Amino acid sequence: MASVQFKDYYKTLGVSRSATDKEIRTAYLKLARKYHPDKNRGDANAEERFKEINEANEVLSDPDKRKMYDRFGEDWQRYRDAGFTGDEPQGRTTSSTSSGPDFGQWFTGQTGTTRTDFGDTTTDGFSDFFRTLFGSRGFGAQTRTVRQRGDDLETTVDITFDEAFRGTTRRVDVQIQEPCPTCGGTGYVREAPCPTCDASGYVSRRRSLEVKIPAGVADGARVRVAGQGGPGIGGAPNGDVYLRVRVQDDSKYIREGNNIRVDLPVPLYTAILGGEVVVDTPTGKVALTIPPETQAGKVFRLRGKGMPSSKSGAGDLLAKVSIVIPAHLSEREKELFAELRSLRKSL
Repeated sequence: MASVQFKDYYKTLGVSRSATDKEIRTAYLKLARKYHPDKNRGDANAEERFKEINEANEVLSDPDKRKMYDRFGEDWQRYRDAGFTGDEPQGRTTSSTSSGPDFGQWFTGQTGTTRTDFGDTTTDGFSDFFRTLFGSRGFGAQTRTVRQRGDDLETTVDITFDEAFRGTTRRVDVQIQEPCPTCGGTGYVREAPCPTCDASGYVSRRRSLEVKIPAGVADGARVRVAGQGGPGIGGAPNGDVYLRVRVQDDSKYIREGNNIRVDLPVPLYTAILGGEVVVDTPTGKVALTIPPETQAGKVFRLRGKGMPSSKSGAGDLLAKVSIVIPAHLSEREKELFAELRSLRKSL
C-alpha cells in the first residue's frame, strides 16, 4: 500500500530542528557523498534521495527560507508569496498593506473583549488570529483574502502488464497536514508552544483512497484523483493526488505505443507448406493461417488486439514469425532432408 507524506527537511538531513548551520552543512555533505549519482549509477532510489537531500539543504541552509519553513512548515513558500516574512509575533492581529502583513495590537490571549484594528471584537483567544491570518486582513471594512490552493501529492505504484491491459485499482494512503485543532494553526496556545503540534501549527492525518487505473495506461503515466490532496487555505480548493504508474516488463509481450509485439513460433513444415498456428494474445488464443513458404521475420498484424485506448481505439498485435527447426530427427527424416537438399541444388 503506497503512502504519500509531506517532506520534513530536518528528518531528510537527520538533524534536529535546533541544529546549527554547521551541523546542517555537515549532515548535508555526508549524505550528498553517500547518495551522489556518480557513486550509485543506475540506482533510481539513490538518485531520488539525492534530490531530496539537495532540496532540504537549499531551504535549511538559507536563514530566511529556514525561518519561513520553521514558522509555516511546507507551506512556507505560499506565505512568503503572500507577503509574510516569518518574523510576525504569534497571537497578534494584522493590518493590510500593499507590502505585506503589519501586526497591530496584541491579543490578550484570554476570552473577552479586545480592542484591535478591526474595532471592538469578542475573541476566543488565538482562534481570532488564525481566522485573520488565513481569512482576511485589513483596516476596518477593507479586507484582503488570502487564498491558496492545496498542495498536490504524488506517489508511485507498480502494476503488471496484464493489469495495464485490463485496468485495475490500487489503494493508497495519503498523509496530509491540516491546521492543528488545538491552536487553530498558529502553533501557540496563549503564547505557549502548542503541545499537540509541537508549535508547527499542523497535524498529520491519514486518508485512504481507492484509485481506479484505466485500461491501456502507459508506463510513466499519471492518474489524477481530484481534490484529495493538501487542504486549501481561505476557501481555496484542495490539491490533487497523482499516481505515477510504473508498468512492469512482461516476458511475452513488448509494448510499442498502443501496439503489442509478440514472438510467433512456426514449425518448419508449416512455414514451408502452409497451415494454421495459434497466437497468444492478452485476451486469449487466436488461430492464424500461415501461407506456404513463409519466411522467418515476417510480421502478421492482428488488428484491434493491442492495447485498449479511449482516445484512438485499440492498437494492433504484431506477431513476428520465428521458424522452429525440428530436433531429434530419425534416420529416414535425415534421408528425406538430404534428398530435398540435392533437389534444390539441381534446380
